[in-house]
Amino acid sequence: MENLDQIYNELIMEHSMNSYNKKKLQDADYQEIGHNPNCGDEITLEVKMKDNIIEDMAFYGHGCAISQSSTSIMIDTLKGKTIEEAKKIIETFIKMIKRETTDEKELEKLEEAIAFKNVSNMPARVKCALLAWHTIEDILNKNEQTGKGNISCCN
Repeated sequence: MENLDQIYNELIMEHSMNSYNKKKLQDADYQEIGHNPNCGDEITLEVKMKDNIIEDMAFYGHGCAISQSSTSIMIDTLKGKTIEEAKKIIETFIKMIKRETTDEKELEKLEEAIAFKNVSNMPARVKCALLAWHTIEDILNKNEQTGKGNISCCN
């Protein structure tokens, strides 16, 4: 297990320092700011939707390694998924971080995001890991409320 933890730590550091998902997104349909007042982490998450599918995502902002890498890995995990698939993955991630599930079969759908499993042991970092996931949840809820797959917020 220690070897797996090392791989997870390397994955988190790689996404924190060299995220190819950290950029402005052209023609985003949604843009939402996520802010953690406890530590000052702040991200702007941009999402492009098409036919109920998360076509593309990107982010910019600043924060600790956990918040930045969690955002980047979340983007890799959710890109290309339907809104319903994304919601299930988001719910599973939040449950994992809050220690509400340990079902390995359920956690498999998190793909690389399972790297944050041990964050639940560090209460001060839980909000850092969840910042992007709550932000995308807000975006998907707004999308649902408008009933539109494509609305423009950012022009």
